[in-house]
Amino acid sequence: MADRQGRLKAIIGKDIADIVSREIKNPHVGLVSVNEVVVNADCSEARVYVTFFEAGHEKTRLKELKKSEGFVRTSLAKKLDVYKVPKVSFYLDETFKKAASLEDALSREQQQLDELADKR
Repeated sequence: MADRQGRLKAIIGKDIADIVSREIKNPHVGLVSVNEVVVNADCSEARVYVTFFEAGHEKTRLKELKKSEGFVRTSLAKKLDVYKVPKVSFYLDETFKKAASLEDALSREQQQLDELADKR
């Protein structure tokens, strides 16, 4: 079952990336990268984590992308060969922002440690 779920996850990720980049005609969405797809155990839901290439207004773009969830599911149904197509939900992937913020915090700590070492 886990192998089927993994294959389905990979196929859904590839197909959704294709649908979002080629079929969605909403200019307010912009360029989108599908970073990760999480499919639940019974394959009834797919959580799609995305980032936007242009900086700024991510929340607004995500809201516009969420408006097309039904369209994406319908297009996905045409591409997938499964009995039940999972419900698609888009989420903003903030992994890169969190990593950058953690990197900044670590850099500041290292700088403070270096300053303390220089004073001794």
